Amino acid sequence: MAVKKVEKIWMNGKFVSWDEAKIHVLSHVIHYGSSFFEGIRCYKTKNGSAIFRLDEHVKRFIFSAKVFRADLHYTNDEICDAIIETIKVNDLEACYIRPIAYRAYDDLNVNPLNNPVELTIAAYEWGSYLGKGAVEGGIDVCVSSWRRSAPDTTPTMTKIGGAYMNSQLIKMEALVNGYSEGIALDVNGHVGEGSGENIFLVQDNTVYTPGVYNAVLAGITRKSVIQLAKDLGYEVIETNIMREMLYLADEVFFTGTAAEITPIRSIDKLLVGKVTPGKVTKELQLAFFDIVKEGNDKHGWLRYIDGDKKILSLENIKAR
Repeated sequence: MAVKKVEKIWMNGKFVSWDEAKIHVLSHVIHYGSSFFEGIRCYKTKNGSAIFRLDEHVKRFIFSAKVFRADLHYTNDEICDAIIETIKVNDLEACYIRPIAYRAYDDLNVNPLNNPVELTIAAYEWGSYLGKGAVEGGIDVCVSSWRRSAPDTTPTMTKIGGAYMNSQLIKMEALVNGYSEGIALDVNGHVGEGSGENIFLVQDNTVYTPGVYNAVLAGITRKSVIQLAKDLGYEVIETNIMREMLYLADEVFFTGTAAEITPIRSIDKLLVGKVTPGKVTKELQLAFFDIVKEGNDKHGWLRYIDGDKKILSLENIKAR
């Protein structure tokens, strides 16, 4: 799905036109993958446009940069306000938001510390990540031959550009073999996650998901679904999951900012359960979309872009 062009992109404290949002070809990030990013959604609710769990996303964004000793030069509030301004200046009601920080142009050594850290925020219209009808009818997936990295090789609780080369291998292998997505196992052979999604299983009305110790991203939608499942009275168990549990489960589904809650119809050409989406998956979808589309937000997860909070002007959030 091609990115839909908008008017402005926020770069280092100012708006530039879409076509002028450029970096130098010798920027460190191009050669070594030294970037840190987030994927965030803004929904058009009945109460107005609202960003889902904005503060948590930005906190993880700053954390990812910190692990790699990169100072973003902006506070959490300043980044949140810049995101909201980017949505407003492009007159977007619902969109996908991509804040990304990266090591820019100076030194082409593997050592990144001499390179400046730059920050860009883009927002644009976004449809169904895994294809039209995926959320409603489910997708067909495979278990990938590519494993997730061991937790002592790449920090798996961060969202960093270089780590997504592994995700690309998982995704491409799935697509060329006729599947929509792949499921990666961890270094010990336990179920990990999709190329860009967390995974959940339902067996006998109990919800299972891998723990972060399985080298999976501590997804914000994952965290939200765990809470929603508990709200609905389901037990949620974070544990090591054997591969064969995928084939025995009553229901399996992906979660993620882009994927939202996407049911899995088959795994390695074995049908999952009797109907897709299953009962629990459907209940979770209804609870999730009741928040992000209807605005019935009892957990306080939505940040309305026209809310009462004062937005800092661009003059107050210039690059420092």
